[in-house]
Amino acid sequence: MRASLPPGPSIHPLIQGVGLWSRPLAYLERLRARYGKRFTIQFPFTVPFVMITEPDQVREIYTAPADVLHPGEGARVLEPIVGLKSVILLDEGAHLEQRKLLLPTFHGERMDALTDLVTEVTEREVASWAEEPEVALHPRLQALTLEIILRAIFGLEEGDALTALRTRLARLLSYGDNPLTLVPDPSPRQLEILDRFGPIKGFLTTRKEVDQLVFEQIDRRRREGGGGADILSTLLEARHEDGSEMSAQELRDELMTLLVAGHETTASSLAWTFARLAREPTVLARLTDEAGAGEDDAYLTATIQEVLRRRPVLPNTAPRMVKQPIEVGGWLYPAGVCLVANAYLLHHDADIYPDPYEFRPERFLERPPGTYTWIPFGGGRRRCLGASFALLEMKIVIASVIKTYGLQPAGRVVEMPRRRNITVRPEAGAAVRLERRAALPVAA
Repeated sequence: MRASLPPGPSIHPLIQGVGLWSRPLAYLERLRARYGKRFTIQFPFTVPFVMITEPDQVREIYTAPADVLHPGEGARVLEPIVGLKSVILLDEGAHLEQRKLLLPTFHGERMDALTDLVTEVTEREVASWAEEPEVALHPRLQALTLEIILRAIFGLEEGDALTALRTRLARLLSYGDNPLTLVPDPSPRQLEILDRFGPIKGFLTTRKEVDQLVFEQIDRRRREGGGGADILSTLLEARHEDGSEMSAQELRDELMTLLVAGHETTASSLAWTFARLAREPTVLARLTDEAGAGEDDAYLTATIQEVLRRRPVLPNTAPRMVKQPIEVGGWLYPAGVCLVANAYLLHHDADIYPDPYEFRPERFLERPPGTYTWIPFGGGRRRCLGASFALLEMKIVIASVIKTYGLQPAGRVVEMPRRRNITVRPEAGAAVRLERRAALPVAA
């Protein structure tokens, strides 16, 4: 099979896995420089992965028939946390039906309510931060985005239930710092062994505690009859095509999916934003002026788009398992391999983005992001359901921070990327100096 795939490294899959874990972006750059814009890599216990980095081929992947490419099978690494009924892990008709149930959660009046919630939580939390000569913002942003998504999903006010969920979820997600969490589709026996003796000891116990708390919230809300403005209320009202309501397990898996997807990815994107803004005084000054004017957020939007171009926290967007032979870019791929639209390499192609390593938000004022050239949220039928919510959240948090604090870099160089499960975060946690503003300057 290898002979029928694009070229790639011949070293042992374990060494390739170490390379991608320890140097997640530089390793991809090195492979592209050696093998070209389309290459094959393989990790321990996985099928071959073909990295696709050209827009025309990305389009072919995103528009392929649902029964030919299976993104759900390509994402099995997430099953131990999100569960088998998660929309991320489903394919074909099952995925489409579940996606329809979730669509109303981030649209219309629900988004208006979520906007108010994000603003309230963000302004309170950001105002409580202490002015420090050096602070790693990533942990604070993790706490903030976890608080937002917990409140958005369950509608909980401060109390024992919210505290318990907050504590145990943070502990569960912290296991993502270990590369063993990238082992795809582990068997129950493998998980049990790792839980008892390995470096992710206690994972199953923590997951059981989280599940118990989530099921308690589902049961309580069903007894109360729902009707709230939170996401759980929306899902309790949802009905399958046959008129049946979502089962408790379906609800659990989708809620966990939203918790994971709506927490770590946004926190890391915000961390990259502030790590960069602290070193880009011209960009920061323009954002500050825009915030002071309070009339337009075009430059803020462009800045977020540029951050997500330079540092997509999911470099590999939704690997797609080939179920039937498919031709992409003139290459025929057999069943049993994964095709991966690589966001990082696509975003750093000089043929698409001139001077791709420069941080220049103006490029998105000149031309809006392309459907197949800017893919931090994936694309096609599998584009992230919460993309609009994530962008809204980033806008509110960034505006709140720059209104409250001046930012200065705490280190000499831009931070290196480090893996956390399938995401990429700043190595030093976005270390900056926070200087509380007396008042926000008003633009001339």
